[in-house]
Amino acid sequence: MSKRIGLPVTLKMRHDAHYVETLTSFSGASVGRMIPISKIRPNPDQPRKHIGDVQELAASIREKGVLEPLLVRYMPREDMYYIISGERRYHASQAAGLHELPCIEKIADDAETLELALIENLQRKDLTAFEEADGLQRLADQFDYTHDDIAKKIGRARSSVTETMSLRLIPDDVRRNCVERGIITKSLLLQVARQPNEKKMHEMVQRIAQGGLTRDEARQARKDETESAPRPQPFVYEYQSEDGSVRLRLQFRKSHVTRDEVVDALRAALRHLNADASSASAA
Repeated sequence: MSKRIGLPVTLKMRHDAHYVETLTSFSGASVGRMIPISKIRPNPDQPRKHIGDVQELAASIREKGVLEPLLVRYMPREDMYYIISGERRYHASQAAGLHELPCIEKIADDAETLELALIENLQRKDLTAFEEADGLQRLADQFDYTHDDIAKKIGRARSSVTETMSLRLIPDDVRRNCVERGIITKSLLLQVARQPNEKKMHEMVQRIAQGGLTRDEARQARKDETESAPRPQPFVYEYQSEDGSVRLRLQFRKSHVTRDEVVDALRAALRHLNADASSASAA
């Protein structure tokens, strides 16, 4: 006869609202329940810099309530719940005058909290193009993710991730210029990012703003300038050991390459080398 498994020996049957939480805490399962809004705090690492107007969402919440629970993390030292995802719902609920919110409590450390918050925003497309680029970069920096890793995490093509992260090449001064002139779509910002230097970036912003260049027109203008200019040299990454016994030269076809693309190429070379070694051992 198989052994019957009952309650954990440290627990006795109770009939209060916290009993299910106590049981599920043994497996780390998420628990849904209502939490007073006064016990909830915004995420200090929220990747979205501007929450935007929440009045329309607040009106919907007054009429129908909060239809999707917030994902929160409990901080025992403060006896507070910090939002992992759902900050717009939180602010809209405050505006709607709610006193408690449906939440799902997630057991997560600082790193996982940041990862979940970034991925949730990126998947929802709630970020501006610049916020998205910065968020992807934070994923790469914080967790040592490659472009392939990020693409799998957020369910996008690797080329889309690489394109978005290339917006990080736009200097802060040019960024501000773009925002002030209303140039915020990813397609036009990519044309700005692909200019060879900051001066050319400002010039492209000026042309887009004054002439109302479409994406195709901006692309054609860049093509015309490229064809008339000297052919760009391929990007080369070189490494030499301190004693000079090892020298590595990595050459790319294009002239502008990010640090992450260099890392991805080196990792791909290592995987190929390891695969060759495994094949040789098997033979």
